[in-house]
Amino acid sequence: MSKKVRVIAFYLPQYHPTSDNDKWWGKGFTEWTNVGKAKPLFRGHYQPKVPADLGYYDLRLPEVREAQAQLALEAGIEGFCYYHYWFGNGKQELELPFNEVLRLGRPNFPFCLCWANESWHSKFWKIDGSIHKKCLIEQKYETKDGHIKHFNTLLPAFKDKRYIYVDDKPLFMIYKPFDFEDVSKFIALWNLLAKENGLKGIHFVAHLFQNINQTTVDKLHLMGFDSVNTMGLHIGFGAKRSLINRLWGRIEMAINGIPRAKEYKNTYPYFLSDVDKSEDVYPTIIPNWDHTPRSGSAGTVLLNSTPELFKKHIREVMNMISQKENQIVFLKSWNEWGEGNYMEPDLKYGHGYIDALREELNI
Repeated sequence: MSKKVRVIAFYLPQYHPTSDNDKWWGKGFTEWTNVGKAKPLFRGHYQPKVPADLGYYDLRLPEVREAQAQLALEAGIEGFCYYHYWFGNGKQELELPFNEVLRLGRPNFPFCLCWANESWHSKFWKIDGSIHKKCLIEQKYETKDGHIKHFNTLLPAFKDKRYIYVDDKPLFMIYKPFDFEDVSKFIALWNLLAKENGLKGIHFVAHLFQNINQTTVDKLHLMGFDSVNTMGLHIGFGAKRSLINRLWGRIEMAINGIPRAKEYKNTYPYFLSDVDKSEDVYPTIIPNWDHTPRSGSAGTVLLNSTPELFKKHIREVMNMISQKENQIVFLKSWNEWGEGNYMEPDLKYGHGYIDALREELNI
């Protein structure tokens, strides 16, 4: 495939202790706590998933971040899109790994940011699939002064030589654009601030994982976004499921404690839609998924994902974007182990997913 393809991988900066996680979940809690205690919930269920090369790492260690970047480079990934948590009034979470990347200038590997603008909850998944939530941190949207403070906090990152640019502007994604009532004013303000600070503006990307259609994409452009990142995982899970099948799935979960599961080979074709052909839409490639480490029997699982099937999925995406000027693809995800959604080597497949992406990119 063309070497113009730019694959940007979502990166979870969670794997290190924080004072809030200690308070909420107990001393030393990280995502590895859920990953390590996961169990198979039905015959053929691949759990627990055990990391290979990097082990149960701690992101406070620069050696780990360097090793991750090297593996991603081998896969042909252009850079990481770090989840960025800003809750208002300067309140952040999980900022340490990225701040260290910025401070040390290492690893010498490109990056951008996705503002994960949603409240944090403790979630308790019930056997019928419903969720009980308790708010831990509320996502708040600030006044103009707060938005300026947010911008100035990130300005050193935007000006870093490693930051990923599109059309000569730093790429900044907003995870839940429709939750942000004044997002149009926010975009206009940040574009103004960017130009006042020697940038040409910000390339704003809206993340879209529901109602993926042209009408929604057009609405996001009217709100000021330059492009849209589509993520069709949930569309894939809902494809070809009648009302009767959905009800039966709920009954099976309630009676047998079995999570909702679909074969990867029957699901990945639905990750794409017609809107992904548009120049201003960036699709997402998805190697695997298993939410049960976090949600137990109320989770969702993609069954029997393999590097070979992942290659077929990559090929479909690459064919769809082959005529675009900006051949940008997001990868969900680099290291979401608690969602069974990762590229990093595990004991079952080793470097299989990394090799699959590299081979499809012809690197």
